[in-house]
Amino acid sequence: MYRALLKEKNTTKAMQGIFKKAGTTPKAHLAEFKFDEEHNLGDTITVELFNDADFVDVVGISKGKGFQGVMKRHGFGGVGQATHGQDDRARKPGSIGACSYPAKVFKGMRMGGQMGGDRVTTQNLRVLKVIPEHNLILVKGSCAGCNGSTVLIQK
Repeated sequence: MYRALLKEKNTTKAMQGIFKKAGTTPKAHLAEFKFDEEHNLGDTITVELFNDADFVDVVGISKGKGFQGVMKRHGFGGVGQATHGQDDRARKPGSIGACSYPAKVFKGMRMGGQMGGDRVTTQNLRVLKVIPEHNLILVKGSCAGCNGSTVLIQK
């Protein structure tokens, strides 16, 4: 569940100093933005900035999927058929390098590993509606991240 406010007792002394300098109460998420207009430290930014925007970019952290094999991570097709001695190789990557020359595996070889949990930008999502009284923006398309996660919206 998303919490916009944090309790002051659960905030570190360093962060309390930052919030005190900004003149606000402790918040769950902090972000720094560049603006053309003049804004002061601690100002609340609302969705009214997007009233004139037709398309936006949405940045989020994709869902983490843990350690995955080459079929799920890179879409490999598997090794050969199921006959002629193919015992347990249906989801394996197959050959990963050459022979005695160059006698190494090149960097960037697609193999199993950690999948997801990356910063993903979805570009050119259409803004359907901006509701300033509830501070909501409705966009058409998919955004990276799980339900309730924090996303960054750019013009």
